[in-house]
Amino acid sequence: MDKKRIVFLGTPGMSAFVLQGLVNAGFNIVGVITREDKPQGRKMEMKASKVGEMADNLHIPCFKPHRLNKEYSFLDDLKPDLLLTFAYGQIISETVLSYSKYKPLNLHGSILPKYRGAAPIQYALKNGETESGVSLMEMVKAMDAGDVYAVEKFDISKIDNYTSLCEKMQRAALDVAIKNLPLYFENKLVGEKQDESQVTFCPSIKKEEEHIPLSLSPEEFVNYVRALALTPGGYLIWGEEILKIYAAEVNDSTISGEVGTVIKAAKKDIIIQVTGGTVNLKLLQKPGKKMMGSQDFNNGTHGFEGTLLK
Repeated sequence: MDKKRIVFLGTPGMSAFVLQGLVNAGFNIVGVITREDKPQGRKMEMKASKVGEMADNLHIPCFKPHRLNKEYSFLDDLKPDLLLTFAYGQIISETVLSYSKYKPLNLHGSILPKYRGAAPIQYALKNGETESGVSLMEMVKAMDAGDVYAVEKFDISKIDNYTSLCEKMQRAALDVAIKNLPLYFENKLVGEKQDESQVTFCPSIKKEEEHIPLSLSPEEFVNYVRALALTPGGYLIWGEEILKIYAAEVNDSTISGEVGTVIKAAKKDIIIQVTGGTVNLKLLQKPGKKMMGSQDFNNGTHGFEGTLLK
């Protein structure tokens, strides 16, 4: 394979993992596009995205336009054979996509046509899926609607959460890219149309959706917690404080009190009533404190049993 010129677009850590893997595998990444630097931390210092940091480490030219669809003249000099995106974070115009000599590609974190949109990992967990994957697909004007060239699948275990699934997703994204990009450049891959009758969507998780609904069944509650752990973390309201919940287990189907009641808080158990049963909270965080297991939480908390969470 000759050294096709690839411009990579991405932002978070999982994208940085793929960027590094592609470079290590010998792909010719001539430029990187990521989001602008943002203030972070207590001192609100300006910091680059994980992809921006990786591009600097790899000594690859990095561009951080505020709005790529209006600030793309640098692509004239990069002359990309391929635009390749993975979790970039902006909708890309047809004008920008037209810079790619080959049809531009996206690594999407689901088995398309299920879970088109910005939050496929969270929705797969929230819905209790047992399998996911990464689809190598053509970027088109409609969201995640392009032809699919290849899919790398993997299992979702019952103990997977958002953090662990991101790790599986980044490995699958790198694998599907390394295995299939050479074939794509040789015109040996055939795109497959998506079945529009099977399409589902997964919009971004809103801030208010981090509040875990107590109207969920025990299984749904646990899956909701998994979808938000370890970041940003789902929460319940305890008095006037936010109590983050990072792990929970289904307990049983008994009804022992009002929904939200802490039925038991002793030793390793923090059992609360939800709709149609109870769950056991296993990993929690009080405001301003570190994340802790249920036993440590109980040892340092008095009068929690019998209280009402909302």
